[in-house]
Amino acid sequence: MKKESSYCYKYPRPAYTSDCLVFVRTNGIIKILLIKRKNNPFKDYYALPGGFVDEGETSYKAAIRELKEETGLEVDKVNFFGVFDTPGRDPRGWTISAVYYVFIEDKVAKKSKAGDDASGIKLFLPDKLPSLAFDHKKIVEKAVKKLTPIIHK
Repeated sequence: MKKESSYCYKYPRPAYTSDCLVFVRTNGIIKILLIKRKNNPFKDYYALPGGFVDEGETSYKAAIRELKEETGLEVDKVNFFGVFDTPGRDPRGWTISAVYYVFIEDKVAKKSKAGDDASGIKLFLPDKLPSLAFDHKKIVEKAVKKLTPIIHK
């Protein structure tokens, strides 16, 4: 009979994801870069670039990695925005997301190319968003409201 470790708890464990808000300056106007999801859930919906945090990886590193995998964009750093953990936010089960943000210039955004779990990439005005996957519309709205002073520098 296998002995249970004293550090093994019978509490449920959530999935851990990391998402990235990408703000793009285009002729003085701020837009948000979104990926079009290639897979279910929410296939063909737009979403923030992001995905699951690998075992042994930090959410910070996962945000940078996922951004590169899904858009081809390489950034050196991202800024922490918040944690989103509302029950039911992901139909696959209990999922907690650490969300980061980064500002890039339009010339950099133009180098983006859909990859990995993304079938497309598009820029949107914050007040003209399409239907978004998961709770990403709430995240974008909260970010735009909270980061307005930074966005308009």
